[in-house]
Amino acid sequence: MREGLFIKKNKDRWGKVQQQAITDADDLAKNFIELTDDLAYAKTFYPHSKVTTYINSLASKIYLQVYQNKKEEKSRLLHFWKYEMPLTVYKHRHTLLVSFILFLLFFMVGFFSSMHNETFVRDALGDGYVDMTQKNIDEGNPFGVYQYGNSFLMWLGIMINNIIVSLFYFVKGILFGILSIMSLIKEAIRLGAFEQMFYAKGLGVQAVMTVLIHGMLEITGIIMAAGAGVVMGKSILFPGTARRLEAFQQGIKDGLKIVIGLLPVFATAAFFEGFVTRYYKMPLILTTLLLLGSGIFIIGYFVIYPLLLHRVSK
Repeated sequence: MREGLFIKKNKDRWGKVQQQAITDADDLAKNFIELTDDLAYAKTFYPHSKVTTYINSLASKIYLQVYQNKKEEKSRLLHFWKYEMPLTVYKHRHTLLVSFILFLLFFMVGFFSSMHNETFVRDALGDGYVDMTQKNIDEGNPFGVYQYGNSFLMWLGIMINNIIVSLFYFVKGILFGILSIMSLIKEAIRLGAFEQMFYAKGLGVQAVMTVLIHGMLEITGIIMAAGAGVVMGKSILFPGTARRLEAFQQGIKDGLKIVIGLLPVFATAAFFEGFVTRYYKMPLILTTLLLLGSGIFIIGYFVIYPLLLHRVSK
């Protein structure tokens, strides 16, 4: 085929490829295959022609576009946890702080209510759990509940359960955040009653140290998931300068970012509960290091880093 005829036959298609920014994967693949065929033909019959250089540039453009898309997909998750999650936490820091304060307040309510009412702990935790715990205490293994079952299955089950619970806490926020707050309060009261049950037996410090091996991360995740529900519910009541529907949509997005961002936290907490907490009689130094590590991560990633990131991004 003469070069002029070759150009005339394909120039319209080449022009579309050059002018249009195609993002559909199938269209990109189709264009790339056609261009590589054209390039192979041109290199064979017109190796020193400008049209060969031109086709090569078009094929290179598509190749780079595909490569960059793959690179962006790979870095998307890193970008989310490095920037989007912390900035969203900072944006709603006051709501999350209120959730933490409410949790702490009603934890004390549960603790002192159990202290002054012997039946309160049974109402909060159920007779079966209290009787089992009492039996473990009498046998000298107060936290034996964490030693039942296969570690891997325990990790998997707890992780899935906590993720589901966090999603429920978030979804409940659609009713102006009220149900999310109520669920958080109930959980705080139950945990307060749980701790007082051991405190009454002289095991208060050991209970705190044991539970917090996994509980520091888990409780933080629960508090923030409930806070994410409040973020969504609050957006309906207080849309600010935006239209109520737009504010609500943004509230859903921000709340989901927080909940999704907590997935590694719940996975790690469940891992600790399944594989580590069962060895609660480990040397105190190891328990202390685990608690310090969890505490540093929580304060660093959810408090200090969002603040620094916000200042840099201003």
